[in-house]
Amino acid sequence: MTTLTVEILCSEAAIFSAAESQHPEPLLYGITDGKAVGTYLEQKFRLYLKQKYEFIDGNSASGIDFPGILVDVKVTSIRQPQSSCPFKSARQKIFGLGYSLIIFVYEKTDNSTIRTATLNILHTIYVSAERT
Repeated sequence: MTTLTVEILCSEAAIFSAAESQHPEPLLYGITDGKAVGTYLEQKFRLYLKQKYEFIDGNSASGIDFPGILVDVKVTSIRQPQSSCPFKSARQKIFGLGYSLIIFVYEKTDNSTIRTATLNILHTIYVSAERT
């Protein structure tokens, strides 16, 4: 199995975003909690990558989703942008996070007829560690 790299991650994020934007999801219907939507999308992206690539799984101790390549995933709504990425120290606030980000910006629409939600991923952005 191929090892995940930053280049592959960015390429796969674009492919994933296009596919996910077409996917009606019953689990997200009626959900307005941005954190729940973010968790759903982050987990689905990780599972998508697990089928094709080897990588070190992130955990709450490491604080980032892909510690092996120093990339964290963030998901935010275009309507109500938010971040759950507080600085852990004054050093991070001054010198940066020390890792890169891949950011999914979505617009969620609910379809009441078929009781599903669609996450139209409007932007998939990679921000290198030097810019965080």
